[in-house]
Amino acid sequence: MSAPTREPDAGAGPATSELVVLLDEHRRPCGTAEKAGVHTADTPLHLAFSCYVTDGAGALLMTRRAVAKRTWPGVWTNSACGHPAPGEAVEDAVVRRLRQELGLELAQLELVLPDFAYRAVDASGVVENEVCPVYTAVAAGDPSPDPAEVEEWRWVPWERAAELARDAPWVLSPWSVLQLAQLPPPR
Repeated sequence: MSAPTREPDAGAGPATSELVVLLDEHRRPCGTAEKAGVHTADTPLHLAFSCYVTDGAGALLMTRRAVAKRTWPGVWTNSACGHPAPGEAVEDAVVRRLRQELGLELAQLELVLPDFAYRAVDASGVVENEVCPVYTAVAAGDPSPDPAEVEEWRWVPWERAAELARDAPWVLSPWSVLQLAQLPPPR
């Protein structure tokens, strides 16, 4: 299967429809579902990823989710998250998503937490239930984010981001709090 599929949208021209990979209790692919319909109060386990982008000098790119996002709107988080399409390698999905969401090209990409998984409930009751390998990357420049995805961004010293996750976890997405506690500072 390919990445996003195109389907007609009630008179508004073609629309992009994304599929996510559903996982069984052993974390094996067991089907697909529309991304738009999978995140509910009873979200099935599915495959995702998180990426932490640095500038190569120790600063981490933190992003604030667009306020129009369905889950965790306006919340500060890691650089980018997303879902691999059916049949898409996770690394390819990371590169694709960082290009789409942040306008970034990467100089390096490394898998650092291959078995990370979490479940979190948004204030609206929507559940995230993901097996979410975590990557680090080095940016080949500053981002130029898609405003539908990212409200604002800034480069933050890695140590400051880790302190924020530890000392004020309520200001960050729950996955970034958990991930920052496990991630080593960039080399």
